[in-house]
Amino acid sequence: MLRKKVIIGAAVAASVALFLAGCANQPSTGGSSNGGSSKVDIPAITSVDVPKDAVLPAGDGKATCPAGLTIGYVGAETGPNAQLGINIYNGIQLAINQHNEANKGCQVGFKKFDTEGDPNKATGPVTQAVNESDIVGVVGLPFSGESKATGNIFEQQGLVHITPSATNPGLTQNGWKTFFRGLGNDAVQGPAAAKFLTDKLKAKKVYLVQDDSDYGIGLGTQTSKALGDALVGTDKVTTGQKDFSATISKIINAKPDAVYYAGYYAEGAPFDQQLVNKGYKGTFVGPDGVKDDQFIKLAGDASGNAYFTCPCIPGELIPDFESAYKKLANAEPGTYSIEGYDATTVLLAGIDKGKTTRADLLSWVKDYDADGLSKHYKWDSTGELQAPAVYGYKVENGKIVPIGTIG
Repeated sequence: MLRKKVIIGAAVAASVALFLAGCANQPSTGGSSNGGSSKVDIPAITSVDVPKDAVLPAGDGKATCPAGLTIGYVGAETGPNAQLGINIYNGIQLAINQHNEANKGCQVGFKKFDTEGDPNKATGPVTQAVNESDIVGVVGLPFSGESKATGNIFEQQGLVHITPSATNPGLTQNGWKTFFRGLGNDAVQGPAAAKFLTDKLKAKKVYLVQDDSDYGIGLGTQTSKALGDALVGTDKVTTGQKDFSATISKIINAKPDAVYYAGYYAEGAPFDQQLVNKGYKGTFVGPDGVKDDQFIKLAGDASGNAYFTCPCIPGELIPDFESAYKKLANAEPGTYSIEGYDATTVLLAGIDKGKTTRADLLSWVKDYDADGLSKHYKWDSTGELQAPAVYGYKVENGKIVPIGTIG
């Protein structure tokens, strides 16, 4: 069972209760000529509870290991959705820095390989990484499409890899023994998002739009199923699309209370901006692939109508992590920063215990059972975590803030 619990202060909890009670007595305001009602307000949370026995990168500071051991990051460093990858490798770098500072007898290297987040380009960097014998474990790949395209390469070389962010459910159904998912998949996030839309946001009519990525397709499918009768329409967009007028016309005609977008921020931001500019007054909800400050930057003032769902914890609410990350990156922790940090910690803990070959480190991860900062890490035989949580976020005063668990 997941031991990670989000703790909300009494005042915040009371605010949530008042909100829910108030919404229960409010009539639906959907169905206007511009589609939907104004954004519902749910209070932000201000703290999360960190397990007292969470494993940290420094360990006991007594580790010794052979020289030359390396952890790799394979994923986006550049490309249209690069910020999600940057968030992750900053988390990896922080964990490795803290480990090496505390353990002078075990200095672990770090190498990065850029896939641009593109499945068609990912095989080259992954092949390069698996062929470098000093790399004993990898954190990545961030996106589902590139993970699908490269899983067999890791498998053939017996190289363990933990994704902090790829959520397509099918990734653990390929029989891979080297793939581990460090968060809940879209079969968890999709139903949680649907419940969030209809219960918390009180949306009676939801229009769902998905992109053409493996991630968008998987998440769109799961969320559509869970929405049931609340789903009043669906449409598809493509990676790199700039003009969303055709889809927006369908949405305005359907008059939904909320729009759920299954995809990434590179398209989600201009889509929301154009939607609002056409007069849409309802709520925009995006998943983890949209939840990034780049969404606000690209969507501008239109982003004020946005909520997000994410199987990720708000790392900015963990003071020690937040301050260390900010010192390293000169930025607040982003989406999946702490998941990247925790995934790296799992690998480092194995190295510290003498698991310094690929085979031994793979066995270590397979049998791992301990708390990290973000959640409890224990995988089933397919590489899925047990009982992962999903969190909600909203845009408030131009920033993304957490509102607590939603599923």
